[in-house]
Amino acid sequence: MDSTRVEAAITRVHREEWARVVASLARRFGDLDLAEEMAAEAFATAVERWPRDGVPPNPGAWITTTANHKAIDRLRREARRASKQQEALLLRDDSPPEPVGAVEDDRLRLLFTCCHPSLSMEARVALTLRMVGGLTVPEIAHAFLVQETTMGQRITRAKGKITAARIPYRVPEAEDLPARVASVLAVLYLVFNEGYLASGEASDPVRQDLTSEAIRMTRLVRSLLPDDGEVAGLLAVMLLTEARAAARVSASGELVTLDEQDRSTWNRAMLAEGLAIVRERLAVVARGDAVPGRYQVLAAISAVHTSVPDARDTDWSQVVALYDQLAALDPSPIVTLNRAIAVAELDGPAAGLDAIDRLGGPLDGYHAFHAARGDLLRRLERTADARAAYDRAIELAGNSAERAYLIRRRGQLAE
Repeated sequence: MDSTRVEAAITRVHREEWARVVASLARRFGDLDLAEEMAAEAFATAVERWPRDGVPPNPGAWITTTANHKAIDRLRREARRASKQQEALLLRDDSPPEPVGAVEDDRLRLLFTCCHPSLSMEARVALTLRMVGGLTVPEIAHAFLVQETTMGQRITRAKGKITAARIPYRVPEAEDLPARVASVLAVLYLVFNEGYLASGEASDPVRQDLTSEAIRMTRLVRSLLPDDGEVAGLLAVMLLTEARAAARVSASGELVTLDEQDRSTWNRAMLAEGLAIVRERLAVVARGDAVPGRYQVLAAISAVHTSVPDARDTDWSQVVALYDQLAALDPSPIVTLNRAIAVAELDGPAAGLDAIDRLGGPLDGYHAFHAARGDLLRRLERTADARAAYDRAIELAGNSAERAYLIRRRGQLAE
């Protein structure tokens, strides 16, 4: 069989089935380490056998069956205590695997386990990317600019804490579900944002491998929780943002701001899907069947920006009103900063600058705060103050494309 086709098939199956296989093994054997290792070994066996034997008719079931057999063999080899020996003997090699389509809830359990609030946010992100996303430890380490050994230790400690704390492998009870869903969505949003504005000198300014993975996992969550408005809202935010990826960075590696982007290059299919989700959620809210949460409001803001053919057509009064709604849900300095930027478009740079300057110290270490001040000071022709603000923003910026943009804007002050 053609090796290129087999390699493509294995890559596709890994992308589509990894989470299912790991989740199924974790549920059956109750051991995340065993689940991860046996899934990896099953794919390694596929790499060895499929070029010779051909891709099986049901690749996902083949991987699941192989991984289960390998797990049973491992338990038998390592059985040193009577309890383990009994457990291994009770598991039959010829027991049929569960149908691939029947493990959807297992994937949801796995997501909630990886995003348990007792783990640090760093550990949740790393564990989710490894166990649910199927990324390798080197890939995750590269994404977050840490050493492979550090990332490996972080994942190992997280799995150890799950075992030691006896964190249950299940979907939370109804009363705990809203808070736990929020934890899952926070992890996925963090992964997406790291790809959208990747940090670090050695990183590409936009990491579409991370944004794509975040979208894929959010789609998974939505397929399992189709009626959750915040899941839908987060997916819409990601789609409406990712649709603009082709226009976000210039050929010279410089950030292109939303008002300067060539909208003809935006991904129309992603835009249409994101806007459709926003309209769907707005209809639910209008009927009084739900109250929008943070991600739904963020999606509505994105929809205002992306649904018009030209940036000059943006309804800034609606943007400000939506930020007022968001501030009631998330009264953070960053939300206040973004509202102030919208106020500057609606009422002029002086009004926006006044709102930004009232924020004071909490955002002094945030590059976007100084970049926004620099832009408004430039528009007010306060050149020296604008230069100082741009200097501070450049000093703090971690994204190479943003830094290139800020350097150009600062250089234009002399003109």
